[in-house]
Amino acid sequence: MEFVHILTFLSLAMVASYAAVTPETYWKSALPNTPMPKAVTDLLDKSTNVQVGIGKGGVSVHAPGVNVGVGSGGVSVHAPGTNVGVGKGGGVSVHAPGTNVGDVKATPKGNCEKVDVGKGGVIVRCHNNKKKPVDVEVSPFSYKYAATDDQLKDDPNVALFFLEKDMHKGNAMNLHFTKTTSPSSTFLPRKVADTIPFSSKKLPELYTRFSIKPNTVESESMKKTIDECEDKGMEGEKKYCATSLEAMVDFSTSELGKKVKAVSTEVNARISTPLQKYTIAEAKKLASDVAVVCHKQNYPYAVFYCHKTITTKAYVVSLLGIDGTKAKAVAVCHTDTVKWNPKHLAFMVLKVKPGATPVCHFLPEDHVVWVPY
Repeated sequence: MEFVHILTFLSLAMVASYAAVTPETYWKSALPNTPMPKAVTDLLDKSTNVQVGIGKGGVSVHAPGVNVGVGSGGVSVHAPGTNVGVGKGGGVSVHAPGTNVGDVKATPKGNCEKVDVGKGGVIVRCHNNKKKPVDVEVSPFSYKYAATDDQLKDDPNVALFFLEKDMHKGNAMNLHFTKTTSPSSTFLPRKVADTIPFSSKKLPELYTRFSIKPNTVESESMKKTIDECEDKGMEGEKKYCATSLEAMVDFSTSELGKKVKAVSTEVNARISTPLQKYTIAEAKKLASDVAVVCHKQNYPYAVFYCHKTITTKAYVVSLLGIDGTKAKAVAVCHTDTVKWNPKHLAFMVLKVKPGATPVCHFLPEDHVVWVPY
């Protein structure tokens, strides 16, 4: 599920901010000795030139790889691998790699199909009964919340949790690394992001701004993200939701210092790989036990839920899948889980109790771990 229909608004926002410092430029200025991890470069807006034209046919916005047009034929948005159109016939169509959503002629009964949200593969289910609200699962990386039955059955993240004692060369694990089939939401320059409200009190305004209808998967995903960001979090944990890359850099460096390394999981595969057996070729522990972990959220533009912990060990693990897939996965082990929800997904999967043993998990491809060096 992607917020493809808000590309019009975001493209226009980029027009207004073109003269501002880009997120990439800010990174290089603040962290000249720190390479960008793939999770970050994948979310950079690739536009280098933006033009706005107003003619008899309407208004059009053009940037490399992006075309937003409003003309007599309706409204169309074009981006790499994505096409959203509204034409004279009143029909709406969305096209993205592996996705085709057209006019719905009849309302389906029962649950909608499951949708992978973000590279972490969070499962979403919706209902056509107006009395039943749309249900969006909480992130498995929010440790205050209990797992649901649907998460235990359907969430690909179930296969990412393991015990620290199992992380050694030659050990095999059943893992599932998922990848989205359509373009991800990208970073907005901070100058633009800071003009957009990010508050549960402003949700009606945000729905209108992004042309999102209430009680839909998209609206409930936005609400869930903001609610988790506004939550106080666990005792002893310092958290922050970054609505821009610049904000994520500032939070991480303010907590860890300027000498930091940023890493993310990289899977050498063009498409999502199946649940399969991976063998550990090597596991390298990163130097510090203090880290800032930033989890990509489901939102119209890139937002990261970041939290600092002093009870975390981070590793970079080389893996080889049974189908030949190679991965360098970032693993995080939590050495103090006493304050976690006792019904959290990790405890349900591993069948251990809070505080009994370090709990580890691999990170999806669009999450970032920051550690000092």
